[in-house]
Amino acid sequence: MTQISRRRATQLLCAGCALPLLGRSSFAQQGRIRIGVMGDLSGYSMEIGGPGAVIATRMAVEDHGSKAAGMSVDVIQADFLNKPDVAAQIARRWFDVENVDAITDLPNTPSALAVARLGKEREKIILVAEAATPELTTGQCSPTTVHSADDTNALAAGTAKALLERGLKSWFFLTADFGFGHQMQASAERVLREGGGTVVGTVRHPLAASDFSSFLLQAQASKAQVIALANVGEDTTNAIKQASEFGLMSGQQVVAGLLMVISDIRALGLDVAKGLYVTEGFYWDANEAARDFARRFAARNNGKMPTKAHATNYIGVRHYLRAIEAAGTKEPKAVMAKMRDMPVDYLGKPATLREDGRMTYDLDLFQVKSRQESKGPYDFYKQIRTITSAEAFPPMDPKTCTMLAK
Repeated sequence: MTQISRRRATQLLCAGCALPLLGRSSFAQQGRIRIGVMGDLSGYSMEIGGPGAVIATRMAVEDHGSKAAGMSVDVIQADFLNKPDVAAQIARRWFDVENVDAITDLPNTPSALAVARLGKEREKIILVAEAATPELTTGQCSPTTVHSADDTNALAAGTAKALLERGLKSWFFLTADFGFGHQMQASAERVLREGGGTVVGTVRHPLAASDFSSFLLQAQASKAQVIALANVGEDTTNAIKQASEFGLMSGQQVVAGLLMVISDIRALGLDVAKGLYVTEGFYWDANEAARDFARRFAARNNGKMPTKAHATNYIGVRHYLRAIEAAGTKEPKAVMAKMRDMPVDYLGKPATLREDGRMTYDLDLFQVKSRQESKGPYDFYKQIRTITSAEAFPPMDPKTCTMLAK
């Protein structure tokens, strides 16, 4: 057989095999809803979302009865290794081969943006529960993206503003050298400018850095009143631990993590973390609905209370399934319309979904308790004040989110 004949035979064989596969795929797609959890299951931010994001997603499905509009709901998971190209490859396979209807979690800014672009192209719903970039609802807003995580604007409106109000106006930034870090610094600088503050220096570090000593020495030498950490996860906790070892935590300068969650406080311990400011949209002990979710989550997560990322995965998936129920279909346009029309249950407090994809809600500014103030495990925060949704999230803007102008 000639090479051309062999190639033609192979093409015919593959074409014949594809028909039953397409039939099974179509049947599965009609009768099931598939949700993919794409997260950091093994890297520097796994304690923030990680395996806990999968637990929270499964809880949301189970609490909805494991069905929506008569369709059963499946949950699958993948570790994208904090690499945008890997995230995009997984998303393409999930959409094109495995009939995934929605993707949730997405902790890494470049990866979340890449998956959101694919979601827009494939008309698939993307529930961003971790990445903090406001680009998801401005320059890269999409009719199929929901952003429920606290973004950098909201975080700066809490922690950065609180420190400014204490008269701490000269800042040095220790910033993770990737999208989130850059945007977190930019958001904090905007708050600084508005409050009469100044930036006296900046140093950028690679992701998953282990030694922050040279960066911290530069920050110390700057004499800045605030050493602001525009990073996340283990980078934040490692920097704070090393700052404590250098005596910076008890000196004249204030060390501030601009994005911190309850797992970070647990990793640091109250002796190191006491007095730190934390801005969060969710705290496990805020109300009875939050406490109920937290207790049930902890029972499945080795006693660890949920972070805000775990909560936002649960909230986003519950709202998605309720919208499917209300629409009577999983067709994305119909579901997104219902998601925007329906009020969001943000675990005991109200929230809404705007046309630009931003989920809005009130946040809280907390201060970490001392060991003497804490009454038990995970009793870490005392509330300083509420940050209203209007204060936390800038209004929609057709100039930046172009789909609003249509």
